[in-house]
Amino acid sequence: MAAKSRVKRSLKTRGKDGAETPARKPRVAKKARAKKAASKKISLKKAVAKSPVKRRGKRPDSESRIVEAALAAFAHEVRTPLTGILAISSLLATSELDERERRWVDTIKVGAEHLAALATLFVDAARHDTAGLAVRQDFFDLQALSRAIGDSLAGRAAAKGLRSQVEIAAKLPVFVIGDPVRLRAALENLIDNAVKFTQQGTVALHVSVNAGSGDRLSIAFAVSDSGIGLSIAEIRRLFKPFSQANVSIASRFGGAGLGLSSVKQLARAMGGDITATQRSGGGMTFVLTVAVKRARGLQSGPGSDMPPRPSQGLRILSIEDNPFGRVVLNAILTELGHQAEFIGRGEAAPERIAQGDFDAVLMDMVLPGIDGVEAIRRVRALEGPHGRIAIIGVSGRAEDEDASRAAGADAFLTKPVSPRALATALLHAKRP
Repeated sequence: MAAKSRVKRSLKTRGKDGAETPARKPRVAKKARAKKAASKKISLKKAVAKSPVKRRGKRPDSESRIVEAALAAFAHEVRTPLTGILAISSLLATSELDERERRWVDTIKVGAEHLAALATLFVDAARHDTAGLAVRQDFFDLQALSRAIGDSLAGRAAAKGLRSQVEIAAKLPVFVIGDPVRLRAALENLIDNAVKFTQQGTVALHVSVNAGSGDRLSIAFAVSDSGIGLSIAEIRRLFKPFSQANVSIASRFGGAGLGLSSVKQLARAMGGDITATQRSGGGMTFVLTVAVKRARGLQSGPGSDMPPRPSQGLRILSIEDNPFGRVVLNAILTELGHQAEFIGRGEAAPERIAQGDFDAVLMDMVLPGIDGVEAIRRVRALEGPHGRIAIIGVSGRAEDEDASRAAGADAFLTKPVSPRALATALLHAKRP
């Protein structure tokens, strides 16, 4: 007991009035506790900084690499058969067919082109951590694309018992430079909505052109319907992600509200925009505008599906490991009057080029062993004319173009490759 009471007394001091008060703890201990708490906070911050889950919306580098690898495989595997479907249907379209068979071929082409557009948009959406959309600048037939969109609208309208109207301006240029894949995807979305929200009456497409500065043109696609329409308040919410114009519309017709938000993003990435207005008498009109460049110096009949042909056949070496891709490319090149030889690995390309007498090389970017970029570098390292052979890079990923050209490619094609695009690339690659 005596020891216990001494301990209690040691914890007390006497004040000026003689009353006992609890003793103050030394200031050194207080500073030590503050320092310890501060060190804990610093350690916690470091731990958070090193954590694989950083801020919302950020993925660790390892996960990003896994996603990008998966997307590369997706693009390669999906676009290879799509290339075949589009190529064979394009070749069939140049054959002697009756009206019914031609409609079947056109239907196959429209479906395959739409799938190709969706595949590209899927890759873009999944890679949401990249800055903006990598808009392509490809040579394409604007009149043919407009007719295909018109045919798509007419076919969907007929299947639902609706009337359709398609009007394409006579002054619309044939060949332009722009992004046909994303343009097609945006227009298909508008057409899908126009038909979906129209129970009776008419859906229409009007394509017009306005001259810009220099070679730039503004193309306007107006998609109209006589459907349920929207109020002014609903139009204001229309282009916001995950926002349906009307909850009852969502329950009746379905949809997550992502479509028109994506269309607006695509339109702005292509130098244009989209507007929505009410039609007198009911329904809506959506006007999508995009900026393109006029393609100069290209000779071909308006709207022709027949690819340009060289004066004589070329000997082509194709580095392609996919058996289906080989069959398709061989069919296209044979139809164009060329001879093709195929090898499956990039390492073998320099040796085979040095041994053979080839006019051009088609180099796939995704290969077993070394990739197409490294294979192009090794070919360019060859001495003499073999190292200067025309090389056309081919890939399902548009972002491979810069690396392909930096390695020494003369041209680049994105899958699915059309016979016209391939023929044009070979024709220009052989020019002195």
